Parts: sequence; structure tokens; C-alpha cells
Amino acid sequence: MIPIKLRIVGGGEDLLGDMNRKSANMDSLVVCFGEFLIDFVPTVGGVSLAEAPAFKKAPGGAPANVAVCVSRLGGSSAFIGKVGDDEFGHMLANILKENYVDNTGMRFDQSARTALAFVTLRADGEREFLFFRHPSADMRLHESELDINLINKAKIFHYGSISLIEEPCRSAQLAAMTIAKKSGSILSYDPNLRLPLWPSAEAAREGIMSIWEQADLIKVSEDEITFLTEGGDPYDDNVVMNKLFHPNLKLLIVTEGSAGCRYYTKAFKGRVPGIKVKAVDTTGAGDAFVGGLLSSLASDLNLFQDEKGLREALAFANACGALTVTGRGAIPALPTKQAVVDALTKYNAS
Repeated sequence: MIPIKLRIVGGGEDLLGDMNRKSANMDSLVVCFGEFLIDFVPTVGGVSLAEAPAFKKAPGGAPANVAVCVSRLGGSSAFIGKVGDDEFGHMLANILKENYVDNTGMRFDQSARTALAFVTLRADGEREFLFFRHPSADMRLHESELDINLINKAKIFHYGSISLIEEPCRSAQLAAMTIAKKSGSILSYDPNLRLPLWPSAEAAREGIMSIWEQADLIKVSEDEITFLTEGGDPYDDNVVMNKLFHPNLKLLIVTEGSAGCRYYTKAFKGRVPGIKVKAVDTTGAGDAFVGGLLSSLASDLNLFQDEKGLREALAFANACGALTVTGRGAIPALPTKQAVVDALTKYNAS
């Protein structure tokens, strides 16, 4: 793990105790692979990017969000990816360090910049993206730059699809997945569809599905089901099982926003309701859900066969997502384990 400076954090927690806990949890390490970038979000809501009067920078990138979430919930996590050897890249590396995420797998590119994304939620409820990646540093991670020792330590290896869009990062991701699988890691896949980044819709569908059958755990949204199945009903269990569930899959999760989620295994399936909250910013809600689920699974892989335990883990993950939307920005709004426990206690008592 990276060295951590001793300091007092919120609530007067004992950092030495926190460091000891992280050391003890190394056998439950969640390694996240992929993009880490700077999101620029408008200072006012409900406007298009062109109409925004000003923007505020925030760390972004689904795999990095998941890594921070796992750590904030008390687990052990690491991030592997590439950023620019620039002010933004080093800022992102420090954000991981401040959140007790192992960043030794990060690489810095001197010839490409850290990726930037401008994102807004328009008045009609649609999100609008404008990416600056031509190319960005995350796309230039080479297989030779992978931290193989770190990957070998992963109990769970988590990744998305954005790194599959361009070489050399595509080959680096495929190699990392192979290394993780051989070392006995659980492979966790959140496609995190971002159509503007792909050459075409067909290229996105083909790219996302190209690694589908290698995953042990897959999390998809309703919209992604419709896209990947070319118009299939995301609420139809037959569509989900016949078109998306593969023979080696241990768990398929379908997230339904504030409504909760559905789960599918070879042995059982069901639905876990969400927690109703007043949403301020939905950025990072899906990543918080994934982080909550992976933190539970890293501690107990028997949850794949234990429906009662899995339902409890999914209720916990739902609460992670719900709490995240009550604050602004993904990483700043990610909850602690105690906050999630308190929210579930309050919800179950009502």
C-alpha cells in the first residue's frame, strides 16, 4: 500500500486504526481498472453546456469512483489507469491517496493530457456530454505498464468498457483481465455505456459484448439492456436471461435507479427495493452502488450462493447509491459505512 500521512479525518477517527484495518483487509482487495478524468459541471442546473455561465471541476471516471467508494466503506481498494503528467493528473493521484486508495498502479503520460469531460443535466432531464480525448492519457496505457503484482492480489478485479474503445488501452485491459482471472480473481464488469465516445452505436454494442462472457459479475442499467439487446424489454426476465445471462456468470444485476435493483443467478432471482431520497445530483450513483456491492462481496464471496445474504448486500448497495445522490459530485458525496447503516436502520424502522 502507498504510505499515508498521519492526520485526523472527519469524526476524529484514529488513522492508525484505519491503516491497520486496511492492512488486515488486503486479502479482500478490490482492484479497479480504467479511466480517471476531470469532469467539468455547470455551476447552475438545468442548462445546456452552451448556456452554462461557468463550470466547476470534479474528479470523475467510474472505475476510480468505485475504488474510492470501497475504501470509504472500510474496504481495501486500488486503482490502475493512466493520467497525464500534468496538474490535473497529479491532482487525481492525490485524491486517491487522500481517500486511502492504493494508487501505485497509476501511470503518468508526458505526451498526452488527462482526459476532460464537460457534463450537464439539461432541463429536459437528459445528460449532455462533451469529451476531450484526442487522445487522452487514459487511452495510452500499455500492457507493459501494468502493475502485475497488484492485479495478482485482487480478490475482485473491476472494469468497464471505455478502455476497450482504443488501442493500446484495449490490449492492456484484456491482458489485465487475463492476469486477474488466472490468479483467481472475481471479474466484475460495469459496461457504463457512453455512446459519444464510440465510433458508432454498433461499435459500442460489439465492443461491450466482446468481453461479456468473461465476467463473473455484471451490472447493467435498464437503458443498457435495451441498447445491448437492440430494443429488448428491460423488465422482461426472458430477455435478460436469454440474451444477457451467460453460462459462467455468477451474478447479473439490473439497476433501476431509485426503484432499486433486480438480481439473477443460476439458482435464484428477485428484486430489492431502493430507498427514496431527494436527489440533488445523480452523478456517481451507479458507481456507489457497485462499490457498495463489491465491498460486501470482497468480504464474503459466499453471497453468490446465499440469497438472503445477497439481498442484504444489495439493500446496502442501494443505500450507497441513494445517499450519493443527496450530495453534489461523485467522490465528495460517497458515503461511509456508518452513514449507510444509519440510513438502512431509519428506512427499516419507518
